Amino acid sequence: MGDGVGDEVEVRRSRRRRRTVSAYREGGRTIVLIPARFTKAEERRWVDAMLGKLADGDRRRRPSDDGLAARAADLSARHLGGLARPVSVRWVANQRSRWGSCTPADGTIRISDRLKGMPGFVLDYVILHELAHLLQPGHDRAFWRLLEGYPRVERARGYLEGVAAAAGLTMDDHDHELDEVVASEGAVEDVEDELHVLEVDVGEPHLASADGQLF
Repeated sequence: MGDGVGDEVEVRRSRRRRRTVSAYREGGRTIVLIPARFTKAEERRWVDAMLGKLADGDRRRRPSDDGLAARAADLSARHLGGLARPVSVRWVANQRSRWGSCTPADGTIRISDRLKGMPGFVLDYVILHELAHLLQPGHDRAFWRLLEGYPRVERARGYLEGVAAAAGLTMDDHDHELDEVVASEGAVEDVEDELHVLEVDVGEPHLASADGQLF
């Protein structure tokens, strides 16, 4: 069974599940959990609906390069007074030890595509972190003052540290594993994406991540 783009879909029925339908990605498959009482017609209808909602959520959480640049411009305007003006902000897949990197000399920022699908506040923090490096290359006190206006700094850092710990990485207190200010591209550690679960409760659809954040 497929979702129209080649992905495998597995439907799991549960006698304990009565009022909800859930769906999530797992190892290249989409898992859809439905009540055991559903008819085949209801199953098809809800599988199609959940695949559509997951696709919508993917598009919101995984912006294009253009969307990434627009997001960076908005973050700079809101938190850095518009002073950080990157020439480009783009996703890269070749980073193996960094979440992001920037080159102040030419104004380019690269964000690891491993952040795709993570909560928006985490992606915003990494983008803002790199934007701040366009103004302050090091991790000194002046650098961290630039980030004081972003209210989720500590939460985002904790989230990334948790992902890194789950992948067996060691990250120090100064975010040296978060990014690299370089003259050429760095790399980002290969880590698991956050598991996002879509759950619908009798006409009350909502998209939630594993940490309970609604999208």
